[in-house]
Amino acid sequence: MKLLEPLDINGMVLPNRVAVPAMVTRLSGEDGFINDDIVDRYRRYAEGEVGLIVVEATAVHSAKSGPLLRIGDDEFLPGHRRLAETIHATSDSRVVPQIIHFMKVARSGWRQRIEDLSEKDIESIIHDFGMAALRAREAGYDGVELHSAHAYTLASFLSRRNARKDAYSGRTLEGRLAMFGRVMAEVRKRVGHDWPVGIRFLAEEAIKDGYTLDEAKRIALRMAQAGVDYISLSVGGKFEDAVHREGHPLYPYTGYSGDRCMPGNWYPPLPHVHLAAGIKQFINEKGYAVPVMSVGKIADPADAERLLQEGKADLIGMARQLLADPDWPKKVRENRPDQIVRCIYCNVCKQLDENFREVHCFLWPKGARQAPADDPDREAPQWPADGAGLTAEADGGQVRLTWTAVPGVVGYDVYRSEDGGPATVAEAVKSNKHADRVVLGGCRYTYFVRAFDAHGNAGPPSNAVELDMPLPEPVRALREGAAV
Repeated sequence: MKLLEPLDINGMVLPNRVAVPAMVTRLSGEDGFINDDIVDRYRRYAEGEVGLIVVEATAVHSAKSGPLLRIGDDEFLPGHRRLAETIHATSDSRVVPQIIHFMKVARSGWRQRIEDLSEKDIESIIHDFGMAALRAREAGYDGVELHSAHAYTLASFLSRRNARKDAYSGRTLEGRLAMFGRVMAEVRKRVGHDWPVGIRFLAEEAIKDGYTLDEAKRIALRMAQAGVDYISLSVGGKFEDAVHREGHPLYPYTGYSGDRCMPGNWYPPLPHVHLAAGIKQFINEKGYAVPVMSVGKIADPADAERLLQEGKADLIGMARQLLADPDWPKKVRENRPDQIVRCIYCNVCKQLDENFREVHCFLWPKGARQAPADDPDREAPQWPADGAGLTAEADGGQVRLTWTAVPGVVGYDVYRSEDGGPATVAEAVKSNKHADRVVLGGCRYTYFVRAFDAHGNAGPPSNAVELDMPLPEPVRALREGAAV
């Protein structure tokens, strides 16, 4: 299975092709130091055998930004050293911090833009990236990732919305790439060429007048020319279309580009795989074999394997899925896919981050601060002796489902098929009822439910129920008239 094959990235040998991209936890204090909760969160990924662990965005400077990790001073080194050592002592997982520079935002909705930066500001940012990378190497990390995505400083230089008119001018692609080139050169000066430096950038900005795949291919080519060791891709997450809430600073994942960055349950699986595939093909054809990470609602092991086998990606990134179940790689290796806790893309984790609260998963047991430990021998939940008693009722354009509760379970997967098609999980819920609002009159629906515990063990299917959704009266009358 290619998914479980090792990958050598400039001497950093990953045990498999599964990666957890940087995902803010809000577990650090305002001081930005590594604490026990941070260590515990990333230890769980190592216990689950994640190949590449990317530590959440870690600031290279001292600007205030709530509970955000920091690496802009030597005083942060002991905590980072402890985190790296813990992961290395736990498994063969490799770990890199994602280092970030961000600009100022205010509760009024004002935000600093790159055209506000002076030459002195730019020189300071470049220096800060280089020193942060050096600290990452001194801390014992296996490499470093430069954050050049979403709403942050390096990404804003790359953007087609870059309004500068100097050497970093947004009028040309070369001008937009100039800041990246200088940062990369500074980082290499500090850490050398024998240590992995990856980058995360946007395959598509997903905003009005933003760049798309066509330019992203060329941005990736320049990054390959400059010697990056891997490319991690994302989409959207921009300030330009963020929704401002009075009294709150702008949050760059509230607009359409935020939806595209973290596609919710109303998006189909694998909405972004064509972007990584296009970029990988382009740079490969130009003679560069830099590994490319594909992300975005990739949760099924078969899908992940297919993308690798078809040459559409070299690494598979999962943030929300691995938050839900950090043991995903281990369960795949042990052929236990039925025990994976499947992310339902409800985006509760995103909402917690937006409100500056600790990021947890909706599917974890109530009150849990970390994912439960793997327990493969635990008995799966069972329905009562008289069964699940699943019922379905059409009610005003939706289907209302109810069933018998099972004590002690975390939740229930609701499976649905349409007109005899394959049954897939339509929703995961914590109570013993669900309203399916995405149904269409004139179609036949079949449902069944499975209870699951905190460790991903799912019980047997409930009884199945079928229901024919009636057509709305005007449509039914039209059909009957056409038949006459």
